[in-house]
Amino acid sequence: MSVATPYSNAPDVSTEDYLVVGLATCFLKQDGEVHQVKIVEPIPSAALEAILKGIPTSYEMACATTLGTVLEGEQPKLLPEFPADAQFCDDFVERAISTVRTYQHRPQACEAIAIGSTYRELNYSVERKRVLNSDNIVRTEDNVKQHEYTHKVL
Repeated sequence: MSVATPYSNAPDVSTEDYLVVGLATCFLKQDGEVHQVKIVEPIPSAALEAILKGIPTSYEMACATTLGTVLEGEQPKLLPEFPADAQFCDDFVERAISTVRTYQHRPQACEAIAIGSTYRELNYSVERKRVLNSDNIVRTEDNVKQHEYTHKVL
């Protein structure tokens, strides 16, 4: 007999699975100006381990919780630790489910922050801005010039 999960597209996860959600400072480019926004997004286990080692990050805080706490069915739910004006990242539900799988694969990462705790001692920095809606335009001048014999057998 199989156990039913509330997530039809993810039968391998449950509402009790460990998840870390962070509050990131990101930027949006509009009309030539850059505006700061607060984004709530899941933090995968590998990223969490790197962040806890002290690399500069755009995350102000990280909250350890369960998947069922941040998702009501297929709808994201804001944790009380986060400001009311914070926005959810694009594809939050899919990313949260994917992030849960990273913690299932690396259970030792679940010990970094206890469920229900908020970790604030991060190396917070916005020196390298995370611009969410930037376009990468590739031009012909960007191509690297190669010698005529680069692809020939000599």
